[in-house]
Amino acid sequence: MIHKRKHHQASAHLKPPSEPASYSTQPPKLPFVVASWRRSDHRPHHFSSLHAGSIAIYWGQNGFEATLAETCASGNFKFVNIAFLPTFGNGQTPMINLAGHCDPYSNGCTGLSRDIAACQRAGIKVLLSIGGGVGSYYLSSREDARRVATYIWNNFLGGSSSSPRPLGDAVLDGVDFDIEGGTVKHWDELAGFLKAYSNKGKKVYLSAAPQCPFPDAWIGEALTTGLFDYVWVQFYNNPQCQYSSGNTKNMADAWKQWTTIPATKVFLGLPAAPQAAGSGFIPPEELISQVLPIVKRSDKYGGIMLWSKYYDELTGYSSKVKHYV
Repeated sequence: MIHKRKHHQASAHLKPPSEPASYSTQPPKLPFVVASWRRSDHRPHHFSSLHAGSIAIYWGQNGFEATLAETCASGNFKFVNIAFLPTFGNGQTPMINLAGHCDPYSNGCTGLSRDIAACQRAGIKVLLSIGGGVGSYYLSSREDARRVATYIWNNFLGGSSSSPRPLGDAVLDGVDFDIEGGTVKHWDELAGFLKAYSNKGKKVYLSAAPQCPFPDAWIGEALTTGLFDYVWVQFYNNPQCQYSSGNTKNMADAWKQWTTIPATKVFLGLPAAPQAAGSGFIPPEELISQVLPIVKRSDKYGGIMLWSKYYDELTGYSSKVKHYV
């Protein structure tokens, strides 16, 4: 298993690799969208056979990226995953990690409530991402899953806590499962306990970020429950199922498998810059001309997911593709 994300302690900052992944700079052939680029609004024609989508972004793992409020104010995203809650379960005291943005140990992240509220007023769903490529998380039993769900409900969703909530009083829209280690068990039960809180009023949305080999090694079983609203599949760091320049077959075959799961919408997860992952970066022009025409045929298509806001700022990826997604 190749992990694509590492969360960083508050004092650490992400350093890009010295040798970014290479990719073709040759302009791709654009079979049917070139003419649309000449239109005054720069938007592509929408064919009835292709479904429109939106962009999800991960935010929180680099202190040099824009603030959460600025991220939402860009107008590029419909979903923001706050990354991460990397420590929970098996008797551990849960702890968020937002890299250089704020210090949770001194309750320094509670001010994010204002940003979260601003995002939600703009119609953007904000979710707490649990897990990550590096973390200390584990579910030891069904009861452990229930305890973790109760903690998340009381500290990030619609419940209440006697101690300060890590992100303040804001009520997040749901929980994102970025599970890349720990255990393969009890994630379905955690999802069930979290989803059940929807009965208390505000709907609890559930999302997940499995890697593209199907089924996912960690949460494949949980994804068969039908409890997940959005599944953004990581089509990177896994050459056997990702796009490679000019070759869509592996990606298309995996995409076809992923659209069979009982989730409301499936998203194509991508690195926003060559250095954001070990492999799998798709230049925007190739995404538009080669990849989107394939994935947008599915009525399960929800859009794309990008890792991460920091890398998106290096390339402007979301701005380049948002009218075509």
